[in-house]
Amino acid sequence: ATDKSAARIRPDGSQRRGSRIQILIVFCHPARQSFQGSILAELIERLRRLGHAVRVLDLYAEAFDPVLDEDAWRAHRQGRSHPASDLAEHIAALKAAEGLVLVYPTWWYGLPARLKGWFDRVWQPDVAFTIEHGAFRTRQLSRLRRFAVITTCGSPRLFIKWGVGDPARRQLMRGLALQFALNLKTCWAPIYAVDTRSEADLARARAQSVRRVERLFERT
Repeated sequence: ATDKSAARIRPDGSQRRGSRIQILIVFCHPARQSFQGSILAELIERLRRLGHAVRVLDLYAEAFDPVLDEDAWRAHRQGRSHPASDLAEHIAALKAAEGLVLVYPTWWYGLPARLKGWFDRVWQPDVAFTIEHGAFRTRQLSRLRRFAVITTCGSPRLFIKWGVGDPARRQLMRGLALQFALNLKTCWAPIYAVDTRSEADLARARAQSVRRVERLFERT
């Protein structure tokens, strides 16, 4: 028998410790041929080199519908799931995931509409949470024990952090993380001021952010 916690040899000759896990990457950008797309490509390559199983949901490529309709809203209010044919694959991928990575641009200090709608529609009762006796029950997605975000911002870091209070970071790394495993490990790896940096500088920033996420998944 093999010891899954033993060190494994990577293709580049280095080692990592841990077992192979299921990683779900949710990518939300209109163009694969973009800086965001290059982040995704490098991230997929790095995580697969670690031996992990990587699944990508490309919300724009799928033309994912972000609109929560009235029937789904009423089901949500009643604390019950609302099956929809276009959500089955997304729900199954979320439930199977042990690691979740979001890759998206920050628009108007928050999430793109398709990504926000993905949470609204996919993270429904009996999938991401339950309500029991009027109380919201956390840790419904306790299988998820690694969570990372790579987002790009046109504004500089100081403005995002101090000018507007880092809203997306608080929403995702504090609020959303309540649904994950108690021993959750996270990585927030934003890239700031993308509208004013040189291509060489952006390439370095991309490598740094991807490397930070890679380290999160080196020990699983």
